[in-house]
Amino acid sequence: MKLRAKIIDLKVGKRMVLLHEKDALEIGVLAHDWVKISSAKYKTAAFVDTTQSYLEQGEIGIFKDLHDQLKAKDGGTVSVSLAQPPESIKFIHKQIEGESLTKDEYFSIIRDVVDHKLSEIQIAAFLLAGEFHGSTIDEIEYLTRAMIEAGKVIDFDRSCYDKHSIGGVPGNKVSLLIVPIVAAAGLLIPKTSSRAITSSSGTADTMEVLADVEFDIDELKSIALKASGAIVWGGKLGISPADDLLIRVEHPLNIDPVGQMLASILSKKLSVGADHVVIDIPIGAGAKVSTMEEARKLAESFVELSERFKMHLQCGITYGGQPVGHTVGPALEAREALLALQGKGPASLVEKATALAGILLEMGFKAHPDEGKILAKDILASGKALKKMREIIEIQGGNPKVQPQDISIGHETIALKAPCDGFVTNVDNAAITAIARAAGAPREKGAGIELLWKRGCKIKKNDVLLQIHAERNSKLNEAYTLALKMNPITIEGMLLRKIPKFT
Repeated sequence: MKLRAKIIDLKVGKRMVLLHEKDALEIGVLAHDWVKISSAKYKTAAFVDTTQSYLEQGEIGIFKDLHDQLKAKDGGTVSVSLAQPPESIKFIHKQIEGESLTKDEYFSIIRDVVDHKLSEIQIAAFLLAGEFHGSTIDEIEYLTRAMIEAGKVIDFDRSCYDKHSIGGVPGNKVSLLIVPIVAAAGLLIPKTSSRAITSSSGTADTMEVLADVEFDIDELKSIALKASGAIVWGGKLGISPADDLLIRVEHPLNIDPVGQMLASILSKKLSVGADHVVIDIPIGAGAKVSTMEEARKLAESFVELSERFKMHLQCGITYGGQPVGHTVGPALEAREALLALQGKGPASLVEKATALAGILLEMGFKAHPDEGKILAKDILASGKALKKMREIIEIQGGNPKVQPQDISIGHETIALKAPCDGFVTNVDNAAITAIARAAGAPREKGAGIELLWKRGCKIKKNDVLLQIHAERNSKLNEAYTLALKMNPITIEGMLLRKIPKFT
């Protein structure tokens, strides 16, 4: 069918065209079907969505994503016809039935994900099949290799060290200490990080307060080799591009299939040349993993998978029952990380960062077994880590002389106070994250939460439990209302119950 092109100057992040319902009916397609489109010189394929009012019959809406490839003229003629669905759809159906997939079948699925040949519904089916049926270690290996193959791979031509957390704990700014500690010891640690999706600040969001984080591969190699370390956003590098597309579908479904998580983490580490890696697995109420048994099983899976890629990997099982440090949100966390590098940081942040950095120092033979944490603390206390961090900040385009007090924090503030005397018995990770996001984090860098007290602390009525920061009054009110509703900090006296009650 010949249709008149209407260019829609909007990027939707997928291959999609808009058809009038009557034209779609005549072509024989429904919403989410796959069609072939050709202009004077170019051909492509896309998914269909339909409308009764936005287009006139005889028109096709072409979004900017597709227009950049098709180069059709606004008002020009294009040909549209029904296309056969990608072959990988068959493999997704096979997985839904609970059957194992081959290496070639995983490669086919991931290629089609990256080429935007699968709709979000079809990707969701793939992810849910993995969630419900699980994956063998062979399948996870195939998926990892497919995700690496679909993107770019960086070769530093020397051993690289890296750290990754499975997430779930707010305030986890430990990478801003680990990277300069490890780099100061002479090991190469080009840390690539994601931006926050469900959390209140990813490592890249926090580092961006101090310096630029968006670089291409050549820029990253130059930065890392000069400073022995870097902290950058992985999204511009083109490594494991399928991962971001899969996570975008996982998020609204609130799922995180174990096989997909393992493949996601290792594909990104392997793509940046990391051959010595420590994985942080926090455990506790509100974390992704709640028990030591679960953590051990997950750690064993990480180790088994890493051995197939000849990667040296260790897992650190860490306490994750409450936020790390006393701040949550990009600017607040950047300030706290700088304070820790200056020797003024909270014990929980310093202990976790030096323990994980110590594992990497032992891997790199900079410290004897079980003595890595001691060396990491020495590097931190000596000021070498701070000096290295300032070097990294400068090379990444930031101000190397920045001080904690120079970092701008959201000026709109409100306090949540203790309703009674007692002890802090619980700090709810999920609630803290939700309140910080309601305040505007991570998009608004100055938004977030300062925790004045943590579990086990004795407090008095009307003591400030936490301070909410926002850049806009409307976001502050939204966050405060949510805080009152969610009760993020539990206060209890020494007497918990009285049975029976006196009347």
